[in-house]
Amino acid sequence: MKYKKKLPTREKPNGIYFITFSTWEKLELNPDARQIVLDSCLFFHEQRYYLYTVVIMPDHVHLLIKPYAKNDKEYWTLGSILHSIKSYSSKQIPRVMKHIGKIWQDGRYDRLIRDRAEFLNTWEYIRQNPVKAGLCDVPQDYLFFWEVF
Repeated sequence: MKYKKKLPTREKPNGIYFITFSTWEKLELNPDARQIVLDSCLFFHEQRYYLYTVVIMPDHVHLLIKPYAKNDKEYWTLGSILHSIKSYSSKQIPRVMKHIGKIWQDGRYDRLIRDRAEFLNTWEYIRQNPVKAGLCDVPQDYLFFWEVF
């Protein structure tokens, strides 16, 4: 019998999170597909969450995000935010890529940012991801990188 071990995620009101999610079996997204994912990430910016920065790599995505309150008692969960992004993009990507089947791996990696230094280090890590991968010389030249400034 196969089963997946899932660890509970503790989400804190007003928490800021570093999130990574990956494509299924390292599927490489073409530029049009990466644009769809970027647009999906930006769609609810300043409505359901505040997106500080995002980078769409060929086979994974990094976000630095702060979920907003949904109502007086609860916040938008990371799961609901990512479900929206993954669901919409997975329906649109086959229109621009010859791919049939699953687009995204289940789950995600997320980490609660604990202080300003960790926030700044994480932001810089996200910024430099396409540079380290050899996709551009400076973050601003990478078409699928976005940050608030």
